[in-house]
Amino acid sequence: MANTEWNKLNRMQLGRYAEYYAKMEFASYGLDVYTSEVDDHGIDFIVKDKKGLFNEIQVKSLRIDKNNLVFMHKDKFDIENKSLYLVILVFENNSVPTMYLVPANAWNSDSELFLTKDYDENYKSKSEYRVNMSKKNMPLLEDYKFKNAVKDFM
Repeated sequence: MANTEWNKLNRMQLGRYAEYYAKMEFASYGLDVYTSEVDDHGIDFIVKDKKGLFNEIQVKSLRIDKNNLVFMHKDKFDIENKSLYLVILVFENNSVPTMYLVPANAWNSDSELFLTKDYDENYKSKSEYRVNMSKKNMPLLEDYKFKNAVKDFM
């Protein structure tokens, strides 16, 4: 059985594990997964769906005990791209990760879950899209649970 003491992994190790886990979940549905050697565009891998379309996947990991905010820089996450998806893996010690699959266009809706943060040019951080995964908002994520959302790839 795999280790589920996620607090023993540093941020980079957990992120790498999340990417591999997400790839294997897509593969378990008979979908083709393609990886690149360089991640310089914010895309972690590509999934070919059953219709023959290629979908770009960005993966984010979240420790349930550390924070409740996931973010992507706007310059690397185009919410108008219909083939772009965010995979979020939520890690809680002694449990397998909970996985969500969110289309990028979810940020086009008015929601307490999907937020936008814009900074002016004098601020050193880049503008970003956010997922506010507070306890209050977790029920809003139910529609995006991987086992349900992956049906769009079939």
